[in-house]
Order: sequence, then structure tokens, then C-alpha cells
Amino acid sequence: MRTGKRAWVVLACLLLMAGGCTAESPSSGEPEKSTLERIRDQGVLRVGYANEAPFAYMDRERGRLTGEAPEIAREMARRLGVAKVEGVLTEFGALIPGLKAGRFDVIAAGMYITPPRCREIAFSNPTYRIGEAFMVRGGNPLDLHGYANVAAHPKARLGVVVGTVERGYARELGVPDDRLLVLPDAPSAVAALQAGRIDAFGGTRLTIDNLLGKLKGDAVERAAPFHDPVVGGTTVVGYGAFGFRKADDGLRTAFNRQLGNFIGTDAHLEMVRPFGFSAATLPGDITAEALCAG
Repeated sequence: MRTGKRAWVVLACLLLMAGGCTAESPSSGEPEKSTLERIRDQGVLRVGYANEAPFAYMDRERGRLTGEAPEIAREMARRLGVAKVEGVLTEFGALIPGLKAGRFDVIAAGMYITPPRCREIAFSNPTYRIGEAFMVRGGNPLDLHGYANVAAHPKARLGVVVGTVERGYARELGVPDDRLLVLPDAPSAVAALQAGRIDAFGGTRLTIDNLLGKLKGDAVERAAPFHDPVVGGTTVVGYGAFGFRKADDGLRTAFNRQLGNFIGTDAHLEMVRPFGFSAATLPGDITAEALCAG
């Protein structure tokens, strides 16, 4: 009976050419709400994050989800009439599957926009632009200053976090899989470096700087200078953004509209300055569509 009713509604929409006709929920007989309508009604935006400072992490002392992405998400939610942001902790490599499975509404983890990810989800326009870095042992004993150095050194071992672009950079630039250690998170990578299981840990510059700021002594350091990866003749720089399900274009469009009025303002720069972001990390005018196109 429910199948027949839904088919009649769809047929009526087609016959009447009613662009505003919305399919009814099979259970309630009422039009299904969009994600944007639902979060406005509930007053809660659920965001997925991977506990990687300074992009998104739980501040245990304050009991607050914070970082560049969650703080901007709170401001966007407020502007959209949503009072509360709730965090859902997820390993970085599980963020896209978790979003698609409906565990949360938005990825707020500083995730880079890349063409492969664009085939899975939709992105807002970027909120920052940043380069890469290596963490190495004190004195940089293998003289590693970029992915090409690791590839060229027959004994150099590189650590990366699962699901990150750094794994792609390493493979693209010739680091063999048997010298590439994929770890669940940044603290695990630091521990592997300190234990001598890897010779360098690849991450964003802000990730590396943030981790080094929490470590004592000179056992590890940031490789200086560092050469950003060059792929296809172009120096690669990462652009971070919010991730959405492709079906949630209304929510993504609303986010983009508000981001366009916020990113680069004094209020935005004051908000993200404690996390190491500044006018130098602003994304410029590039769009998600351009970055998805490669």
C-alpha cells in the first residue's frame, strides 16, 4: 500500500510538472525534511572530527571541542540559526565513510579538498591554505627535507596518518610501500619517530608545529628547510574545508554563503589566530569547484 501511494505521488509530480513537489515520507505521509531544515528544527549541528590540533580537537581542560574548523563551524551554525554544535570523534580515515553513513552532518576537521575526495563528498569553499612539513629526529641524521629525499634514500622510512594526503604525496613521489608506515593518528606517528621505527613524519606545517610545541627536549625537530611536494610540475599546497554529503547541497550552499561573508574578516582572523592561522594562510579566491577539478 505504501509503495503504491509513493508511486502515485511521483506520477502526479511528473504529470503536473510541479517543480516544488516533494516526495512524502513512507512512514508519516509528510514531506521529508532536508538536513538543513532538520538541524534548524533540532537546534544541533553534528560535526565529525579526528582530534588533530590545531584543526579540530577536544580541549580536555575546558571540556570543549575546538580548533580552526569547529570554531568556524559554530559561527556558521549560529548564522544559520542553529544554537549547538556537537562533535563526533572519528579516525581521520573514517571521516568520509562516517559522513556518508549519517553519523554526523558535516566534516569539520580541516580536511584538504582533493579530486579523489570530491568524488565521494562535496566541499565548502576553503577556509585556509597551508604547506607541508616533516618532523625528524634531532639533527635530522638522514638529511630529509622532503618526500623526494625519502624516496632517494634507500633506508629512509616515512610515517603518515591513515587517510591523509601525505600518503598520496609519498606514493606520487616514489616512496615505496615497504618504507611507508601508515599510522592511526599524529601522536602514534610521533611515538614511532621517537622509537626509531620511522625517520620522518609527514604532515601539515601547523600539525608539526603544534606537536613540537607540546614536546620537551630536542629529541625531535622540524626539518629545515623543507621542500613542498611537486606533483605534475606544480608545487602542492593544501586547502582545507568542510565536507558534506552530496545530497546536502542546501546545507553546503548555506555554509558557503556565510563563509563568503566571514573568511578574511577581522573577526575570522581573531578567531583562528590562537591556532596558528593568520592572513598568510587565507585561501584567496579559489573555489572548491576549481580544486575538485584539479
